[in-house]
Amino acid sequence: MKLLVIGSGGREHAIAWKLIQSPRVQKVFVAPGNAGTAQEHGLENIAITAIPDLIEFVKKETIAFTVVGPEAPLAEGIVDAFQAHELKIFGPGQKAAQLEISKSFAKDFMQRHNIPTAAYASFTEAEAAHQYIDQQGAPIVIKASGLAAGKGVIVAMSLAEAHAAIDDILVEHRFGTAGSEVIIEEFLQGIEVSFIVMSDGQHVLPLATSQDHKRLNDGDTGPNTGGMGAYSPTPFISPGQHAQIMREVIYPVIQGMTQEDTPYTGFLYAGLMITPDRQVKVLEFNCRMGDPETQPIMLRLKSDLSVLIEHALNGTLDQSETEWDRRIALGVVMAAEGYPESPVKGDAITGLAELMEHHNAGEDFHIFHSGTVLTDENNEQAHKLVTSGGRVLCVTALGDSLKIAQQNAYEIAGQIEFRGAHMRHDIGYQGIEYIHQSK
Repeated sequence: MKLLVIGSGGREHAIAWKLIQSPRVQKVFVAPGNAGTAQEHGLENIAITAIPDLIEFVKKETIAFTVVGPEAPLAEGIVDAFQAHELKIFGPGQKAAQLEISKSFAKDFMQRHNIPTAAYASFTEAEAAHQYIDQQGAPIVIKASGLAAGKGVIVAMSLAEAHAAIDDILVEHRFGTAGSEVIIEEFLQGIEVSFIVMSDGQHVLPLATSQDHKRLNDGDTGPNTGGMGAYSPTPFISPGQHAQIMREVIYPVIQGMTQEDTPYTGFLYAGLMITPDRQVKVLEFNCRMGDPETQPIMLRLKSDLSVLIEHALNGTLDQSETEWDRRIALGVVMAAEGYPESPVKGDAITGLAELMEHHNAGEDFHIFHSGTVLTDENNEQAHKLVTSGGRVLCVTALGDSLKIAQQNAYEIAGQIEFRGAHMRHDIGYQGIEYIHQSK
């Protein structure tokens, strides 16, 4: 069968790479894709992004089903549009996707369904928001309510920082319409983890646990980004904690959405804080897989992803199960100079071709592309690989321990070069410390 993956990032590269491994899948189209998906055996990029054109393409090519990678098409209503044409597509409808599209919707939904989350208030007027901050004190968390590509969260450690964030969002409109409303939340202490599941609207299949690293620089300093690296599984979620997350967070979301007549199908990502007293609080929901969590998760997944998605589309997820590589996978994001504010584009990337040449069958590592493009497509001599976005690559490797997976990923990343390349050098550090202390 032929499949379609919507998106152009590392998450979509990883999903398409995993889907094409299925003996049932002859081709995976990626719309619009990147230089990584352009070079991957069995994948083909298509330069189509408009929803009506995608529908036409799916009909013409008799695509078995479509998987939506990023949040923007979900917010546009791509799932509803495909379903109106009786086309199979994996992702939540526009109404269900409000869980991510609107942080105020998500917070109110959690309150209605007793899902544990930080105390909060929402504001559209700067003056009222400033007054609230003065009452609450710092540290405090300020969030743009709409979609801001993972960058609309400011953890303000001082009152001055908090007030500046309010002015940035509500007065200067730094995030455009995404910031027409702000959520101000209590600051939670603890360990952040990512918990991603698949849902068919009724049944839930959890995927492997993971931990993302949102801050730009080592030691979790610098501005928030879309994510600088991740690993899977994380030692911070014990089997007991896993059951607690399913019971207190995941099932209440799926049941709550059904009760509110917006059944939830697709990937559901819960960004969670595990507090020092082992409570679980929801920081955010995403209506898709995380990026860069998807890359290590897909590297470890041994099951046929196309079969899992088909079960989800047919409402039979309770009849499926997942098999995982017992090793740890860790992904390091290599970002462009100037990321996240103003990433530099167009720099040549070297070292990748040599790495892939010496790479035996791709068992122990894979380099997933995000912001890359091939230039001179018409000139057969010169397919030059260049940077085209903030996060450029996610170098993902397996290892028998978290420490070894970390060493493997950094050893490979060290062989890739582009001008101004920026990466963190401590991805997985919290997990490594925790494992060390537990011994």
